Amino acid sequence: MSARIEGVKTVLKVSAVCIYDPTGRLLTVRKSGTTKFMHPGGKPEVGESAAEAGSRELSEEVGINVAPADLELLGVWTGTAANESNTDIEATVFTAPGTWDAESIRPTAEIAELRWMDISRAADHDDLAPLLTEYVLPRLLAS
Repeated sequence: MSARIEGVKTVLKVSAVCIYDPTGRLLTVRKSGTTKFMHPGGKPEVGESAAEAGSRELSEEVGINVAPADLELLGVWTGTAANESNTDIEATVFTAPGTWDAESIRPTAEIAELRWMDISRAADHDDLAPLLTEYVLPRLLAS
């Protein structure tokens, strides 16, 4: 049994992937039982690289199959977890090659809702995960 030390945050490693549609909108997902939209992604399994986790999570959550070697590293950031209290995430974020039509994407596993977002209008949304608002969107908007 593990005990949390008062005032010490847990750090979870996660992989996330940026997916775009032909018009340049970014795919965001909302997991069941949560209120924040984020990238498809999740925690690596034992022995899995960050890219392997990103590839697996894409397939499991939205039905997109991209080889781990085809994912392009966008960055690695540590920030506040969107859906877990007293927790930070260390997120390795990738971009998938190409674009995807809405018809080719389907919410599976724990995904409750999909939303395509124009990144230039991200400020219109108050339901985005901190990783997106604090790190990823500023990087995407600067490029």
